[in-house]
Amino acid sequence: MTAAILEARGLTKRYGDRAVVDQLDLSCRRGTVLGLLGANGAGKTTTLRMLYGFVPPDDGAIYYEGRRFSDHRSEAKRVIGVCTQDDSLDYDFTVAQNLLIYASYFRPKVRDLRSRVTHLLERFELARYADESPHVLSGGFVRRLLIARSIVHGPNVLFLDEPTTGLDPSARLDVWELIDSLRTEGLAIVLTTHYMDEAERLSNELLVIDEGRAVAHGEPHHVIDSVLGDHVVIVPRGEPARAEIAAWLRARGAHEVATVLGELRVPVSKEDLAELTTRFTEATWQVRPPNLDDLFIALARRNGRFE
Repeated sequence: MTAAILEARGLTKRYGDRAVVDQLDLSCRRGTVLGLLGANGAGKTTTLRMLYGFVPPDDGAIYYEGRRFSDHRSEAKRVIGVCTQDDSLDYDFTVAQNLLIYASYFRPKVRDLRSRVTHLLERFELARYADESPHVLSGGFVRRLLIARSIVHGPNVLFLDEPTTGLDPSARLDVWELIDSLRTEGLAIVLTTHYMDEAERLSNELLVIDEGRAVAHGEPHHVIDSVLGDHVVIVPRGEPARAEIAAWLRARGAHEVATVLGELRVPVSKEDLAELTTRFTEATWQVRPPNLDDLFIALARRNGRFE
């Protein structure tokens, strides 16, 4: 296994008395995607902003290629690429100029910059718009341009904060292909997303945070198993024993995943499923493996109750 190109230890950020990020450890290696997951307010964006230097941590340390970020900030910033949720393009410039001007800010200068820009425009299928304003681009192509701009200087680490939010399914798939190709070329990528299929398909590892703390870390299937267990039982709205089943599962320590349009979804162990089958012989329900959607909703509603 290759050494981590990015590593953070004990990362902490407080606003007032509240720790938004609390003693968080993470790492990312070349050619891999680290998916950073959590409900709104979990601390994902604050974590990213500390990692790429937008806000300073109150405690902890960040390392790029083994060197402490705070001691080698200029050198580290040169190997970092950032693509935020916001459309930060300059609409007074053409598509090509957005890349050229952004790249000109970096030192040392980008070698063969015009060739680099030409290559990126072709690779991201933006060449036909090179001399046009970004106003002519669809949402999917705006996102392509933002990602292209974030790597125009040839970084080693790329931060993608919800890169496909607001895109249609076809445009999302196109962005997925681009991210996968960047990973294949050796970039270390840190990704935040609210699309669980996106996280599961793109991430080599997941780090799930809740209230600023890590609650699970590892390969996607391992994270799901460690938090939710073996199965999810789905009890339909019209099942007469629905309330009784919910009470029985709650008494055995089961955690609610969600109630969706009256349909109860509860993670259960193999043992609980066997007991459930024996106890409620006349009831109707479905069983399926847990997925990241279940995990995400469980974290978002961890203090909820069965309905």
